[in-house]
Amino acid sequence: MLAPTYDLVLVFASIAVSIMASFTGLTLTRGINALPDFRRKFMIVMASMALGGGIWSMHFVAMLAMRLPVPISYDAINTLGSALIAVLMCGIAFLVMHYAGRTWTHTAIAGAILGNGIVAMHYVGMSGIRGCLPTFDPQGVVLAITGATIMGILALRISYSRRTTGGIFIGAVTFGLSVVLVHFVAVGWTGFRIGGGSGDVAPIIDNGVLALLVMLSAFVICGTFLLTATNFVLTGEKAPAATATAPPPAVAAAAVVPTHFKAPADGHLPENSRLPYERDKRIHFIEPSKIAAIRAEGHYSIIYTADEKLFCPLSISAVEKRLDPQHFVRTHRSYLVNIEQVAAFERAKDNGRCLFEGVAALKSAPVSRAFVPRVRSALSI
Repeated sequence: MLAPTYDLVLVFASIAVSIMASFTGLTLTRGINALPDFRRKFMIVMASMALGGGIWSMHFVAMLAMRLPVPISYDAINTLGSALIAVLMCGIAFLVMHYAGRTWTHTAIAGAILGNGIVAMHYVGMSGIRGCLPTFDPQGVVLAITGATIMGILALRISYSRRTTGGIFIGAVTFGLSVVLVHFVAVGWTGFRIGGGSGDVAPIIDNGVLALLVMLSAFVICGTFLLTATNFVLTGEKAPAATATAPPPAVAAAAVVPTHFKAPADGHLPENSRLPYERDKRIHFIEPSKIAAIRAEGHYSIIYTADEKLFCPLSISAVEKRLDPQHFVRTHRSYLVNIEQVAAFERAKDNGRCLFEGVAALKSAPVSRAFVPRVRSALSI
């Protein structure tokens, strides 16, 4: 067996690339549920390419860090195919999170897909080594799959439970480190023997060309990370505004005002006044009676009506101050519900759910344990 050694500088570089890619991919999905369907899918594609490309870059930076006593190269089909696997699995995971709903079950499914995408990318990429023959220990494969699945679920749970700067950052670090951990656990349980691949007819990528490809990919990831981080941290991550070709029928005639809407400095707004939402680079207003629920989305909010979701430039705390507490009740730290639009209340141990009928984009709103008494009182039950 051949014993590998490692270049520690490249090992730390792989860790940095992994964390930056994770942060970029998770940040690009923030606030996209308020976008029209086409733009939401486009942002999911961008986030998948950032995260999947970053995972692939991390893997091959770590492979370049590995030194074997024989010259090695890489099969082009396996090498590029592993990148496609990483991007595809990230895309599927994001689609589950942004279209199936953020329940615990869906988060677990998406996390498992994301984690096993790492494992699939790793072993397909490793199988492309030429100049020596990698042999994979079944115990190492099981450890890699188990660890990647757990860490993938944990990372999505953290970053999607609260879409705040801290939550996304912690989730990104968790996932970024899990990618590195899975890689080195899998490599640690892989043996390398002399021989293999001499009869291949597929194009071969030598270490110099691979280093160039990885450097280009890492450069793009770093640049995207810097742009995303600057926007996210320094400017408070202004979420993209939703667009549509015509005002929804459920919304009253919209008034056009300047694009940059600002709440009063003290944050205390008139109760039961209309709420602003952005559309076509304009601020429109909607009557509270048209609203079924409001969900927090970082520093902004998503308004749910019978027909659609609207992007509101106010935080949920500012929205709560503006609405009549006799009609709108906080059910969760991230949800405000119009009691008049609640069709049913479902109790589950120490928490519950407010159920809606005729609200296309929202079937229910969670009721956390601390808010159950308040909700029951508002519903007179």
